Amino acid sequence: MVAIIPARYGSNRFQGKPLAKIMGRPMIELVWERAAAVGLLSRVAVATDDQRIAACVRGFGGEVVMTRGDHVSGTDRLAEAAEIMGIAERDVVVNIQGDQPLFDPEVVEQVARPLLDDPALPMSTLIYKIVRPEEINDPNHVKTVFDRQGLALYFSRSPIPFQRNPDEPVPPTYYKHLGFYAYRKGFLLSFVALPEGEWERFEKLEQLRALEFGYRIKVVLTEHDSIEVDTPEDVRRVEAMLRASGG
Repeated sequence: MVAIIPARYGSNRFQGKPLAKIMGRPMIELVWERAAAVGLLSRVAVATDDQRIAACVRGFGGEVVMTRGDHVSGTDRLAEAAEIMGIAERDVVVNIQGDQPLFDPEVVEQVARPLLDDPALPMSTLIYKIVRPEEINDPNHVKTVFDRQGLALYFSRSPIPFQRNPDEPVPPTYYKHLGFYAYRKGFLLSFVALPEGEWERFEKLEQLRALEFGYRIKVVLTEHDSIEVDTPEDVRRVEAMLRASGG
């Protein structure tokens, strides 16, 4: 099992985000360090098209895979990196987001376990029960619904399910999507070759392409939330949490 961390320098909200310093260390190093602590992983690599990021990763001893600069998404970069690395078709590739420096290493095994247990399953991802009410209506926190077998039915930036009757004594439980994915390498290549899905185009959520074309996505409920760093203010929040935990 291999983990790849896609990292790009350009960002509309936070230019050079992977190199942002957290407690004096670049964020990409903190992410790589946590991934490297996962015993199930035989290899951890950062996939980037930026020489500044590459130099940083090599500086702390990490593996770098240089990819093209014209990728539309991190999944496209992941697929190219998986090809360059020579990963076998049936192997499991875990996509670890480079902007989640506090993720618990346990989530990597959690997201990959369904594929390790079921060779027919093409991909899986993580969800977390929303506990902060402000996240329910926040489009940056993607919500999901799933069937009784734990297979995703839909992902949306809108609150799903919609509570039609506001007087219901028990409100619905909302689950948010965490950006960790595990793919069978062969499926990953098939996935990026698919045309953009209609629902994906509106929601700007790649995983909807898999659902629209009839592929199963197993969702795994985790007890570990993961903070995404999207702005400089998020860096300060992460640093405050590290100080509070003695990290």
